[in-house]
Amino acid sequence: MRAAKASDSQSPPVETTTSTVAGCHAPADSLTGVNEEQTHLTAATHERLQAELEDLTTRGRVEIARAIESARALGDLSENGDYHAAKDSQGKMEARIRQLQATLKRAVVVDDSATGSETVAAGTVVTIRYEGDEDVERFLVGSIEERHDELNVVSPGSPLGKALLGKGPGEVVEYESPGGTLRVEIVAIG
Repeated sequence: MRAAKASDSQSPPVETTTSTVAGCHAPADSLTGVNEEQTHLTAATHERLQAELEDLTTRGRVEIARAIESARALGDLSENGDYHAAKDSQGKMEARIRQLQATLKRAVVVDDSATGSETVAAGTVVTIRYEGDEDVERFLVGSIEERHDELNVVSPGSPLGKALLGKGPGEVVEYESPGGTLRVEIVAIG
């Protein structure tokens, strides 16, 4: 009886869900370098993003396919501006779909009705004053997807966001910026 070679195997290679790096076992997704940090969203924003994703994956893809097909019918693709514009639109739409899928995958819905909180948390509006400045600024601590017209948004994962989380009015926090260490006083929450 001869020894079986790897090429004699009839079964396909088995895919694993974990990978080994330097003797450590970890989920395959954690080794890709993709940031799996949670994204805090209000319920209204979460619903809006789900609706946008549904619209893009159904109506949006159908419309782009029609536009590409119409442009193809015009002839020579190498000098067809309509075709290139439709393909560009398709690429942008698919990028937005991937972005929405990733955001919703790591989304945590926060209760935006808890305005009486005594400490800064995701979904909180906070008023701050930079050291040496008399002006105050209001920020929403949350995802950029929140899109508040009257407020700037600071991510809870940013240096400023991390410094503010868990702190209350009257506290002074420090964080590192490209220009050096900045000190910020929390004036009010809500």
